[in-house]
Amino acid sequence: MLTVKENLRETMKKDGHPDRFVNGWEFVNCLFPASYYMGDYPLKPGDQGYDMYGVFWDFPVGQMGAYPVHDDAHRLVKDITEWREVVKRPVVPEAPEYWGMLNGIAARTDRENQYITALHPQGVFERLHNLMGMEDAMAAFYEDPDEVQALIDFIVDVELEYAKVMIERVGIEAVLHHDDWGSLQTTFMSPAMFDEFITPAYKKIYGYYKKSGVLVIHHNDAYSATLVPSMIEMGVDIWQGPTPTNNIPELIEKYGGQITFMGEIETKLLDLPDWTEEQVEKEVERACTKCGCHSFIPCLTAGTPLTAFPGVGQAVSKQIAVMSEKMKGILF
Repeated sequence: MLTVKENLRETMKKDGHPDRFVNGWEFVNCLFPASYYMGDYPLKPGDQGYDMYGVFWDFPVGQMGAYPVHDDAHRLVKDITEWREVVKRPVVPEAPEYWGMLNGIAARTDRENQYITALHPQGVFERLHNLMGMEDAMAAFYEDPDEVQALIDFIVDVELEYAKVMIERVGIEAVLHHDDWGSLQTTFMSPAMFDEFITPAYKKIYGYYKKSGVLVIHHNDAYSATLVPSMIEMGVDIWQGPTPTNNIPELIEKYGGQITFMGEIETKLLDLPDWTEEQVEKEVERACTKCGCHSFIPCLTAGTPLTAFPGVGQAVSKQIAVMSEKMKGILF
């Protein structure tokens, strides 16, 4: 029987020989606190606060998470030409206990089966619209492209510092990097505009990680099938979060072996207060039989191993293992 890492590597090959499905997040030991100094601290329901860029966040009671506030009183960047006056640069913390905590988590990693994985929850595009709001950010690409490019360069520089610090101080082996690029039906921008602004930024960021031997997992739970060639150019190893609207089997046929697709199991259908084992069984079986095992990892589309409601993740994992047994002699 292959180790978890060996099975992952076989799954990622175009003509590999995995002996079972990669079971969701089993190959990741996620260092959740790694992102704290970037300002992505975990607010609790009812909390409000500023991140290290200066963006004001609110976590309403009864909601699933925190959101940047973009009313006139709180929107950070109100004029793209003046972003330098208001946007703060996150600083690397020097507290020994912070790095001791991260290295302690890393040291407890089962290195045979898991990658020491840094979490980076807000990517280049998300940073842009967090700073100024989605409408202003999208308009700025057309109205002030030079200023948008300058702000992207600033964000990239911060990200490269984060990458350098995590590699040198913690010895990470993988990065779980978030940046949503579309809705369920289409991308937020055309592939041409994406390649003008976003792809070059990530070639720098992911190029740095790859040069250091770090596995790149990019979370984007949206339709982005038209951006897959760009993801490959950037250096994405695993696209985590692709929804069924992407037609994953078709993408595997075109790009299998160049990039692996980790998702298909819709979080919004299962991570609910009234979820049932029957719903999980049906959705996991659909995903596994539809997509197969080559260049595909069955997984909830949400961007971390955590779920909103107790038991959902465990039930999905259990059913993926069941499907591995069911498909023996067929896929394995």
